[in-house]
Amino acid sequence: MQRFANPGRFLRLADALIPWAATVATALILLGLYLGLCVAPADYQQGDTVRIMYVHVPAAWMALSGYLFLAVVSAAALVWRHPLAHLVAKAASPLGAAFTFLALVTGSLWGRPTWGTWWVWDGRLTSVLVLFFLYLGHMALYGAFDDERRGQKAAAILALVGAVNLPIIKFSVDWWTTLHQPASVFRLDGPTIDAQMLWPLLVTALGFMAYFLALVLLRAKQEVLSQRARALALLQAGA
Repeated sequence: MQRFANPGRFLRLADALIPWAATVATALILLGLYLGLCVAPADYQQGDTVRIMYVHVPAAWMALSGYLFLAVVSAAALVWRHPLAHLVAKAASPLGAAFTFLALVTGSLWGRPTWGTWWVWDGRLTSVLVLFFLYLGHMALYGAFDDERRGQKAAAILALVGAVNLPIIKFSVDWWTTLHQPASVFRLDGPTIDAQMLWPLLVTALGFMAYFLALVLLRAKQEVLSQRARALALLQAGA
């Protein structure tokens, strides 16, 4: 961790990984959507409406895993006090918010024909909405203080405190009565979903992960270069 926290090493690593991650993301997302929309069978109850699942479920997985990544990076930033970790967290937050928004929108589109309503205030949907607001709060805190370091610290603390929402989202369908179906993929006794439907979900999820990685590296690289440019401008102004 400390080794790659060096800005120079990070920039070289980002330059090497971004093209590969972007290529893998494009290929896997296109393949996953093709398998889900054109190859996988329709559901015996929901018909073709179930195909929304091939975007909704991977987006929901990324909403949670993106916030877990944000919390881990924020913890590293607070422990080692390295500014690069804060920049990576800042880069990741809008992407996690985008995946969470996509999960909420596609969930509503799926819920209307399945449940007969766009939205219900049950444990799963409400906790995911809270997750979206946590992302927005994290983004807002970076610009809420004149001292950039205070904003970074406040955002990192919020990311850590907000992580308590992740197990609430995961187990909400077990703890409370809900219209949302229980887990059918990540179960101790194995997936209950048919393999023809499972593979498109996993392929698309891997594509979303590669996309997240590519954009986090790209955005963090831009932040590092912007800070270098500002430091150089201040140095030249002082000279």
